[in-house]
Amino acid sequence: QVQLVESGGGLVQPGGSLRLSCATSGSIVSIRAMRWYRQAPGNQRELVATFITNGGSTNYGDSVKGRFTISRDNAKNTVYLQMNSLKPEDTAVYYCNADVVVGSPIDLRYLELWGQGTLVTVSS
Repeated sequence: QVQLVESGGGLVQPGGSLRLSCATSGSIVSIRAMRWYRQAPGNQRELVATFITNGGSTNYGDSVKGRFTISRDNAKNTVYLQMNSLKPEDTAVYYCNADVVVGSPIDLRYLELWGQGTLVTVSS
């Protein structure tokens, strides 16, 4: 079974840092993109950061530019979100998302995967 497993959430004081990890498991042919989303209580899910495999380009939401960094370890099929200068408004459940290709050469399938979410709380 192909899935995403997140880790690294927790409680941190304003101005602090956290690093989230998202590892893939199962048989994956390739990963086209990996993303981090977040959702705060009462808010819609928000795209935080994107890593595009082909070329390694990254994109960030305006609210996190200059503070968050998305990176990927290709050997481990793991994506990270380094979060610095955290603010109370960064408090949310953070979800990992990936566009993957699975199957055999004659039966390729494209899937969108979601992780279970990890809670980040920024509070003094």
